[in-house]
Amino acid sequence: MLVLLWHVTTISSQTPINRKAVVERHKVINTNADTLASLSVGNGKFAFTVDVTGLQTFPEFYAKGVPLGTQSEWGWHSFRDTVGYQFNESLKEYTLNGRKVTYSVQWSQPERNKQASNWFRQNPHRLQLGNLGLEIYKKNGTLVSVQDIKNIRQELNPWTGEIKSQFSVEGEAVVVWTYGHAQQDEVGVKIQSKLIAQGRLKVNLRFPYPTGDWTDVGTNYKQVDKHISNVETAKPQLASILHQLDTTTYYTLLKWKGNARVAQAQKHYFVVSPADKADVFELSCLFSPASISDVPSFTETQASSVQGWNAFWSRGGAVDFAGSTDPRAHELERRIILSQYLTKIQCVNSQPPQETGLTYNSWFGKPHLEMHWWHAIHFALWNRLDLLEHSLNWYQQVYQEAQNLAKRQGYTGARWQKMTDPEGKESPSSVGAFLIWQQPHFIYFAELCYRDKQDRAKLEKYKDLVFATADFMASYAWFDPAKGKYVLGKGVIPAQERYKPEETFNPTYELAYWHWGLSVAQQWRERLGMPRKAEWDEVLTKLSPLPEANGVYLAAESAPDSYTNPIYKTDHPSVLGTWGMLPVTPLLDKAAMRRTFDLIWNTWTWQDTWGWDFPMTAMTATRLGLPDKAVDALLMPIRTNTYLPNGHNFQDERLRLYLPGNGGFLAAIAMMCAGYDDAATNNPGFPKDGKWKVKWEGLQKMP
Repeated sequence: MLVLLWHVTTISSQTPINRKAVVERHKVINTNADTLASLSVGNGKFAFTVDVTGLQTFPEFYAKGVPLGTQSEWGWHSFRDTVGYQFNESLKEYTLNGRKVTYSVQWSQPERNKQASNWFRQNPHRLQLGNLGLEIYKKNGTLVSVQDIKNIRQELNPWTGEIKSQFSVEGEAVVVWTYGHAQQDEVGVKIQSKLIAQGRLKVNLRFPYPTGDWTDVGTNYKQVDKHISNVETAKPQLASILHQLDTTTYYTLLKWKGNARVAQAQKHYFVVSPADKADVFELSCLFSPASISDVPSFTETQASSVQGWNAFWSRGGAVDFAGSTDPRAHELERRIILSQYLTKIQCVNSQPPQETGLTYNSWFGKPHLEMHWWHAIHFALWNRLDLLEHSLNWYQQVYQEAQNLAKRQGYTGARWQKMTDPEGKESPSSVGAFLIWQQPHFIYFAELCYRDKQDRAKLEKYKDLVFATADFMASYAWFDPAKGKYVLGKGVIPAQERYKPEETFNPTYELAYWHWGLSVAQQWRERLGMPRKAEWDEVLTKLSPLPEANGVYLAAESAPDSYTNPIYKTDHPSVLGTWGMLPVTPLLDKAAMRRTFDLIWNTWTWQDTWGWDFPMTAMTATRLGLPDKAVDALLMPIRTNTYLPNGHNFQDERLRLYLPGNGGFLAAIAMMCAGYDDAATNNPGFPKDGKWKVKWEGLQKMP
């Protein structure tokens, strides 16, 4: 029977998937103003999120849900430093392994250091560019509220990027079509309603001011005297509005069809009023850091969106669960489609993305490099390598900053930052400064690029950064003469952020990643005809073993109470990444990993985890030959494993969306379908119980 099932799956996978049918059976439909169900359009470097009206009409109402953000890769802002803070005021000296090392951390006192640290955490921050919404008046002349929006039916079609929003106000129908341009930072909107001719429907544009807070949802309409906005150019069918605030200046260009006028209703609040007695109004809105003279029309934007999304869905990987009788198959497929849509519009720009993408700020809008793996490796596994490479050039741009960080701490090579800004400058963090698991990520990215075609061009392109990454890794490992082994730490916080850096050493996952990363870097030298580097081999040969106790892997050698201290059974169970995210290494005992998996599965405090923990667990289950557990992990009924109607991975009241969860989910699915380098079965992550019919094409194996 098992042979027959394998045969059926193999034959079906050779039949081309009807990609359009798969995508369109997961259209998103909203019938009420659910603040967690807002929808977005965009292109990877720009995203625009709308409410049930198809625009950003009620940003305050949605502020605590998935906010109505407008963000771009270039939109950054800093408040003016009137004090003269110096970055070295954020540095604190630690004595670790017999020498002094400085880390940029958060201070509680003295007050000057605290304020300096807070300044560099806060600045620069990602900017909310503006709110473009409808201005609809009731018969009595008052503006509508969200409660006045009736008969809602809003639909997102991921195949075309179209959002069609239908609703009524006092019995009058309104239909709005919204598209994002495939290349430009622009949205196009078409509105159809008798309210237009009645002068009761207009379009407004509001410019908020940055909050400078950990989060910024783009609804700070206070502090109106701290920034300037005005109409710079006004033509019959076009207007350019300049927005100036502190260190940032940018332009918003509005273009419409027919007659309309633009007026400033109040500070930072502009209204576009259609003048024709017509029931249709078309408008385009483009944001730009430089003054420009024209913007694509609605029709051009619509065509760009349709063509761009058709091209996206028609290439790369695809998965189809049609015919599966497991009732969970439909939900898995929904998450696959919507996660691809969301990561395409939120995570494909010239910088590593922030964890909340281009919707709203978390951690001041800054990217976290340890999360870049979760955001981006799926692009390579889904055979869209170019989308991964969009952000890899950034590492070359910030290389000098990474070198400076390593040198300041007494290491060689380049130490990749954890929390950073667009220029690669480190942001103070009492946790992030001690993380190291982001370090081998670049080697992983580069190896995925090489595996695509195994050509020398990729080796030449990325070799310097691969070697600098490995140089730091080798110099970071400390030789303990008493053990005769190289040690990671002290002065480290593992991916499971529950341990004190001054006390922690030899975290299991990081040890395995160090071994894998240095081994691959040596392979790169050999592929290029270069000799192996002796310093790297020295560390590889004498690297500490993975710490065990009672037949299972500990989180770290310094934590013998990894599974008895309740606090250590929360947060990321990152020890699973040792043989899940990573392939087998010579350090690994597979039987010990199986026992570790069982212990974590049965005793972990899953309610206190994050969205990428579930795909990581699924990866480990797949490598262990436990496909039932792999599927169970992806659909574990835990709050942080919630996927909202719009496809976003919900975490909590702070993080209403969490794109590392979406990206990790896609990486896990690719592995569960296409497998990994030494996988012995087809579709290794899916049960062979007759309930799963798994068709896929265009996926790549995981290392």
